[in-house]
Amino acid sequence: MNHAKIHLKSAGLLLAGALILPFLAGTTVAGAAGLTPDDCLKCHEKAPLDIANHGAAHQTEVTCVECHAGHAPIDANNIPQCSQCHEGTPHYELDNCLSCHTNPHTPLIISIDSNLTQPCLTCHTDQMAQLQQHESKHTQVSCSTCHRAQHGMIPDCMQCHSPHSKEMTQEDCLSCHKPHMPLQVSYPAETPSSSCASCHGDVLNQLQGNPAKHATLSCATCHQEQHKMIPQCVSCHGEPHPEVMHKNFPQCGQCHGLAHDLNK
Repeated sequence: MNHAKIHLKSAGLLLAGALILPFLAGTTVAGAAGLTPDDCLKCHEKAPLDIANHGAAHQTEVTCVECHAGHAPIDANNIPQCSQCHEGTPHYELDNCLSCHTNPHTPLIISIDSNLTQPCLTCHTDQMAQLQQHESKHTQVSCSTCHRAQHGMIPDCMQCHSPHSKEMTQEDCLSCHKPHMPLQVSYPAETPSSSCASCHGDVLNQLQGNPAKHATLSCATCHQEQHKMIPQCVSCHGEPHPEVMHKNFPQCGQCHGLAHDLNK
């Protein structure tokens, strides 16, 4: 009787071993046992769901078992290094990837710490070149001062700046100011004079109160493309008077006064 019990117990261990050993063998190199992402789903719910919703290339270019080549208990640490796949650019040489890419299964949902600039420059060099070549108060602040909390976030100018007039919107701001070179003010030809009037109201009133044809033109018609651009009268009018008159009075304003308030 005792011999029979021992025999049955041994048979049970052999059967258990036959079931367990292939699984353990598969945990050393997951692909070797033919495991698939469907097998991962049996225990892991959140990571596959994150990948399905926001996985980017992690969803389309790799599978679970290509990143996680092993499994506990045989492999105590089966979390891969980012450099296993990501290499060859200055951005991939940064330390501590997880400080911004906090969840590898949603790699493009990027959190940004405060006072962060240098890591941004591994990709966004054009923006820094603009900030340095056209110095302004924006040059003095970190990238994350404006682009905070989430990568790709475009801040509303009104978070820091009062608009020139209460009617102005974010779209109006960006039609004249480039955020990384804000003092290089340029604008499209269709810019309404009311936008200019938010700073130059007295000039527009003077222009619109004058009976000359200039009153029918928009500010941007004469002050084209670049803020503070002063046009030459001859660019529109040529030299309408005899040569001797232009020689004696080289400045049109000597006779005609201000362009916004012409003497007829």
